Amino acid sequence: MTKYIGAIDQGTSSTRFIVFDKSGAILAAAQKEHRQIFPQPGWVEHDPIEILRNTDEVITSALTQGNLRAYDLDCVGITNQRETIILWDRQTGRPLHNALVWQDTRVDDKVAAFIRKDGQDQFRGQTGLPLTSYFSGLKLNWLLDNVAGARSDAALGNALFGTMDSWLAWNLTDQHITDVSNASRTQLMNIETCHWDNFMLTAFNIPAACLPIIKSSSEIFGVIKRGPLKGVTLAGLLGDQQAALVGQTCFKPGEAKNTYGTGSFLLMNTGTQPVQSTAGLLTTIAYQFGSAPPHYALEGAIAITGALVQWLRDNLQLFESAAQIESLASSVPDNGDIYIVPAFSGLYAPYWREDARGVITGLTRYANRAHIARAALEATAYQVRDVVNAMAKDSGIALTSLKTDGGMVANELLMQFQADILNVPVIRPSILETTALGAAYAAGLATGFWADTDELRTNWRPDKIFTPAMDERLRDKLYASWHKAVQRSFNWVEDQ
Repeated sequence: MTKYIGAIDQGTSSTRFIVFDKSGAILAAAQKEHRQIFPQPGWVEHDPIEILRNTDEVITSALTQGNLRAYDLDCVGITNQRETIILWDRQTGRPLHNALVWQDTRVDDKVAAFIRKDGQDQFRGQTGLPLTSYFSGLKLNWLLDNVAGARSDAALGNALFGTMDSWLAWNLTDQHITDVSNASRTQLMNIETCHWDNFMLTAFNIPAACLPIIKSSSEIFGVIKRGPLKGVTLAGLLGDQQAALVGQTCFKPGEAKNTYGTGSFLLMNTGTQPVQSTAGLLTTIAYQFGSAPPHYALEGAIAITGALVQWLRDNLQLFESAAQIESLASSVPDNGDIYIVPAFSGLYAPYWREDARGVITGLTRYANRAHIARAALEATAYQVRDVVNAMAKDSGIALTSLKTDGGMVANELLMQFQADILNVPVIRPSILETTALGAAYAAGLATGFWADTDELRTNWRPDKIFTPAMDERLRDKLYASWHKAVQRSFNWVEDQ
């Protein structure tokens, strides 16, 4: 009987379930958005119960669409938004608070206090990460300090902490687990040993009893006990950006991909040794397949790219659907000298400026909504170039092409401008759902559905290559103006 692989892709704005065949082709897929909750400026939350309901719904929908039953699946993998955290009751399984999303900045004051004492990079040696509100550890500290009874319950192991992979795995299998890629984003795991770091737990005042067990990214974790996937083996766990790296089959040192989603994330495989960044990037676990050594990556994390398009749609109502931004932006020949720096929650790589906030610069009465739409797309490409430059400095490897994936790569205006501003070819793969595909690959490697990574490489195929065509002087002029705009975004939030 023909078998398939399922992947739960729990993202920042939606949850998807996708079924793949052995060639990596999509057999069935379903998606549902969840609410973005903004209790205060800078605070971003999700409802974990809503996400659980949506997960069951999209699984059922995709299986129905593909005329499939759970027993048609060899196994399932999970990929997830990474630094978003939940604290829940071990006995009831109920969340003690809404999930704190990776974009949330409520711990800015805690971050600032640490930085004033010993600098932003004081924990890079242990964790590979700078101090910023982005990561999970200080978010957990906030929950323990602000939810009644949470700290005492966590110390006893009665309140459980997890990123979204842990939350889903717990509800599917009753196991409190995470994988090395997600654990490496908490700022609580030692990047060398792949164990929870006692120094970091002490620094952030985190009780070890609430933490999940760290596993590899690809192994048989257990059998799903409830819901539409009951009886299926759970065999893959990967943070979403690492999953996209796997889905793009970037298994050799120097191979890189960029995912364009709510934010954008450029990862380069650096092999089995961590490379500490001196240019504002992150050192992170890329993946670990079973008992093999973990592979590491350098990452440039950009907080706001697709989320800027959502903001233009929802807050400014410049268009009705995100896809309409391309035709609107294409209606003008250039950006009209408008630049948008979307520092809604500060600027991430390579700047790491908690004090930055969003700006629109260069406005004149000539500017119209089409110029603003074009500037929003171009802001994504400029931010990616910032990261590419930093990655070349850290790795000593000049990018010769860029593999891309994520929802925004369907926007050909953006892809062409990205190639132009980078001055290298930009490659869009035939299968755009590389994040879910990476989770499927991790699961399928664990069960033997796929023999090895060489077999996975045969599945990868390009769909379209965007070749740079911009005059060098124009490229330099535009990029210089971008940097002027970035400088204008700094120092908005005081006392950081």
